[in-house]
Amino acid sequence: MGKVTGFKEIARKDRSYAPVETRVVNFKEFVIPLSDEDLRDQGARCMDCGIPFCHNGCPVNNLIPDWNDLVYNNKWKEAVDVLHSTNNFPEVTGRICPAPCQESCTLNLTDEPVTIKSIECAIVDKGFENGWVKPEIAQIKTGKRVAVVGSGPAGMAASQQLARAGHEVVLFEKEPLVGGLMRFGIPDFKLDKSLLNRRMEQMAEEGVEFRTNVNVGVDITTDELLSEFDAIALTGGSEKPRDLPIPGRELNGIHFAMDYLKANTKYIQGVHGKENVISAEGKHVVVIGGGDTGSDCIGTSTRNGALSVTQLEIMPKPPEKEDKQLVWPEWPNKFRTSTSQEEGAVRKFSVSTKSFVDDGNGNVKAIICVEVEWTKDDNGQWQLNEVEGSEFELPADIVTLAMGFVHPVHENMLTDLGVELDGRGNVKGDTEGRRAYYTSLDKVFAAGDMRRGQSLVVWAIREGRQCARSIDEYLMGRTVLPR
Repeated sequence: MGKVTGFKEIARKDRSYAPVETRVVNFKEFVIPLSDEDLRDQGARCMDCGIPFCHNGCPVNNLIPDWNDLVYNNKWKEAVDVLHSTNNFPEVTGRICPAPCQESCTLNLTDEPVTIKSIECAIVDKGFENGWVKPEIAQIKTGKRVAVVGSGPAGMAASQQLARAGHEVVLFEKEPLVGGLMRFGIPDFKLDKSLLNRRMEQMAEEGVEFRTNVNVGVDITTDELLSEFDAIALTGGSEKPRDLPIPGRELNGIHFAMDYLKANTKYIQGVHGKENVISAEGKHVVVIGGGDTGSDCIGTSTRNGALSVTQLEIMPKPPEKEDKQLVWPEWPNKFRTSTSQEEGAVRKFSVSTKSFVDDGNGNVKAIICVEVEWTKDDNGQWQLNEVEGSEFELPADIVTLAMGFVHPVHENMLTDLGVELDGRGNVKGDTEGRRAYYTSLDKVFAAGDMRRGQSLVVWAIREGRQCARSIDEYLMGRTVLPR
């Protein structure tokens, strides 16, 4: 490392945020980057670890110590190349990834991990600013055609890798714009969508053809894909939401979280008009579910001008601090507060929703909740029990169900293909061995959330890259694409 004693001499410093009162009035990104000098210092804090646990903590196995050292030595262009050697879209992960690499950092043993995510984001942003990120156009074309279905992070990564291998790639997307849930699921204040447009331009120059507004299994048959292409990659998302079938579920004002988010992001991006927005302006909002999707609903509701926002989580409140000796370097269960949550949401833990209350006109006006406690039975299994006499009512003009996703949508494409599913309803496929990412059908592959279930963007990028390698080897008998 360039500064072996840097971690002892330099204090940890990370990016900051615009004040709450200024950032909640629009849907623009609000992260304030570090200066080049600060980034150099933070890169110097990376230790000369005997075992860099951050490599395995990162799903794409980023060469983190390498580009930290390059930033410290002011070798930004080299850092851009090293970063892109493992990650196709670091401008995305540098903004929305929860950074499991930082939890695995050796310095996290003292709660002062290297600011890996901020350095990653700065490297790729500087790369684009200086024109260092260029299309990598294959010099030799194979004549093989590959269809990639679903343009989220897995589909985009697979498409880019396959195009660079010389294949003719067509990326199908049922929405009007490419990007999957990165485009319409993640709010613009977390990810400026011009970043996706910029990558699309690079991919188009590399030979990827984008076909939007095409729902495979509806607008084009799976038989057509099978006959027209030499290989097919299924890279759609895990889009079937988990429902809450309790009394009053049919009332107006109760939405799946992704429907609510899409209605707002599509308006912000000019896809549809204000008449299609689900607005929380002047309303009491209740978000059921404590994960990232629920947090995005909070931030969107706040920017809509909600009267109040309450987030409910059925699980107990996590501990403020994890026991490092038990969990490090794995991802710990501990209390976290997102930027959206700190903007004013009330958070309630160990709460279950019993029913929705009708205002007399078919609209939701409140929800009935009850406190719960978790105990272990004689077999050590956790059991949920309601706390007697703990029922309470919350005003609710809009309710978003953000309780996760159970599996990909089966109707149309998957049922038409007849592809084998696993026990959770995902497309069945392994990630190791000679048939990595193969499905039960010849020349059909699957990667990302469609194969593994609901997960992180960075896992989708990893699977998209690895799936591309398997497809390339299937088509050519060998491959030079990285795993």
